[in-house]
Amino acid sequence: MLVDVVIDGVEVPEDGAGAVDLAGELLLRVADGDQAAFARLYDMLSPRAFGLILRVLVDRSQSEEVLQEVFLEIWQSASRFAPNKGRGRSWVLTIAHRRAVDRVRSAQASTDRDVRAGLRDMDVAHDGIAEEVELRIEGQRVSEALATLPDLQREAIILAYFGGYSQSEIAALVGAPLGTIKTRMRDGLSRLRVEMGVTS
Repeated sequence: MLVDVVIDGVEVPEDGAGAVDLAGELLLRVADGDQAAFARLYDMLSPRAFGLILRVLVDRSQSEEVLQEVFLEIWQSASRFAPNKGRGRSWVLTIAHRRAVDRVRSAQASTDRDVRAGLRDMDVAHDGIAEEVELRIEGQRVSEALATLPDLQREAIILAYFGGYSQSEIAALVGAPLGTIKTRMRDGLSRLRVEMGVTS
């Protein structure tokens, strides 16, 4: 959707082909320590970033924590934003997504440690525990198979299957053509089937 913004008294579209990258302009100012630009960037992108994080984490309080971490990272590392490599909004949302995925992995690792410790402490194995172990093993196989994929294929699959994004949303999020995203997902899923030993 095209949104008109005013820069130096001139209305320009924020999004769309040939449009001004307002988030990118703000990031460049944030890199110079401009707190007003940071506040504007936060107001502009925090709802979208929060929605993305919440879709990955589901838990609202954890999502709020991760959102704060994301904008702290943006404040500290805005100088790494390269306008010639992509748009500011995509850069911010990529950071948000990576932070959310990192939180999921951290929580999963903690849960796995707790399950292993609990199983060691149990004297008698129950059917429920056997079922939980089976699910954990299958989850571990999926994680290991995902880890074998190239970064771009893995990112597209995680956004689609864990983030709930459509292929066109993923293309907009990562700043790649839709056809490229479709190819990454097709190739990544094909490779996952091989890694998981799925024949059909």
